[in-house]
Amino acid sequence: MIVEQPAPGSYVVAVSGGVDSVALLHNLAQSDKLRLYVAHFDHGIRQDSAEDARFVSQLARQYGLEYFSERAELGQNSSEALARTKRYKFLYSVMAQTQANAVITAHHQDDVLETAILNMLRGTGRKGLTSLQSTNTLVRPLLSASKSEITDYALQQKLSWHEDTTNHDERYTRNYIRHRLLVKFDSSARQQLLQIIERQRRCNDQIDQLLDPITHKLYMSQQQLVGTPHELTREMLASWLRYHGVADFSKQTIERLAVHVKTKPVGTRLDVHGGAYIFINHKRLEFNQLAR
Repeated sequence: MIVEQPAPGSYVVAVSGGVDSVALLHNLAQSDKLRLYVAHFDHGIRQDSAEDARFVSQLARQYGLEYFSERAELGQNSSEALARTKRYKFLYSVMAQTQANAVITAHHQDDVLETAILNMLRGTGRKGLTSLQSTNTLVRPLLSASKSEITDYALQQKLSWHEDTTNHDERYTRNYIRHRLLVKFDSSARQQLLQIIERQRRCNDQIDQLLDPITHKLYMSQQQLVGTPHELTREMLASWLRYHGVADFSKQTIERLAVHVKTKPVGTRLDVHGGAYIFINHKRLEFNQLAR
């Protein structure tokens, strides 16, 4: 199992109780250079999810690690997007509470492929193909490890884990991709897609470097954007929003904003989402965030 060891420091490890996070925690716990906190988020989607929380709590005690948990009552019909938002809000709250360096998750190579396919089906932009990466505050040490390698490691180490029954529910698009599409990829096809994703990541880095001098400002002018080609306007606005900490916007949102920043009159407020909005005044576009 390929694990990119995090830099020495303290980390919040997201542990669901599944084989991926159990194997990752076991591996990380062998290092005396890492201070680990175990965090478990119970979505309240499954009736038996409390068993997972108890299992992870016992696992944390076994390793002598501090344990944090939270339960939400999202219900069986909750969306993947809502579950993800709630989970990361919890994880980052634990990170702040413990003053840890970052959150660690057990996303792996199969997740990279699934996410790329999912975002292609959704029609997301250039970032969608490479969205599953490590950042300064979110570390993913297993991105080079396949699911089969992780499972083999867990079996070799005689680890125990809990299977999440919702992982087989094909009403969730990601599960459909996993069980219906990705299984048809042989090793050659997997490597080809991984190479495409890596090329796109390098291309994204180059585009971002070109956009940075323009978009990493406190404001942009409406006049500046009126004469800008539409595709470039979309890229500039997306980069500008990311700079201001807004990352989970949709393709439709960027399309709407790209049109309205050029056509709406001075004094217009353009809502992004989550209280974020763009205000058009006579000199510039201003980014604002309503207090929560």
